[in-house]
Amino acid sequence: MNTFLRRYDTLSATLRELLRMPVARLQFDSRIEPEDIAKTYRYYTRRHPRYKLIGNKTMGAALIDLGRFTGPPAYLEDIQGKNRGAWHAKRARSRGYVCTEIERNDHVDAIHAINTSLEERQGRPMDDKYRQKVSCFERQPHFSYYGVLDLEGRLVAYANIGHYGNFSAFSQLIGIRNNDGIMHLLMVDIVSRLLEEKRVRYVMYDTFFGAQPGLQQFKRILGYQPYRVKYSLQ
Repeated sequence: MNTFLRRYDTLSATLRELLRMPVARLQFDSRIEPEDIAKTYRYYTRRHPRYKLIGNKTMGAALIDLGRFTGPPAYLEDIQGKNRGAWHAKRARSRGYVCTEIERNDHVDAIHAINTSLEERQGRPMDDKYRQKVSCFERQPHFSYYGVLDLEGRLVAYANIGHYGNFSAFSQLIGIRNNDGIMHLLMVDIVSRLLEEKRVRYVMYDTFFGAQPGLQQFKRILGYQPYRVKYSLQ
């Protein structure tokens, strides 16, 4: 009975946490790229593989509400402080790293080296798709591609981000493991560019549920918060 009560209390606490989350309304606009956006909408709204009663990316979605900020300086001010996102990004910049848009086909070898630099990430073995070298990347028209280059111009981290309507979402964010703040720099600069462009209201980096504590902390120090999401497709 005690075990049952503990499980009940844990479930009740989780439900209360979910109900306290702010709600975000994310709109897919199929006019941007009809086939892929419709496919992504179906993926985001299908039943969660473990929690069958909820949608795949509806509870605990990791979002930054860009509408809270007047521009990049306001965002950077929000993530200031020792060991927070802006601090790590500044440290990377001081070591000569730069974030820029990239053409992935100019970095085929470096991308493969990044993808295979670790056997595991976040406590899980790397997916087979990362072990296979891609010789030619297709550029999707509603995606942007960014990378972090070191002092020698070598790619050490990269991110692919899709623009779907009133929000953008990361599909990949990966780099070599070092302690230079390169992943923070990558995220901070991309979010800052979205703020400058004023093209979307929200930016999404997957969900908090299922993420290891270290990844959850990474998201929080960069300004992400858990939301309940309601999706629509037009």
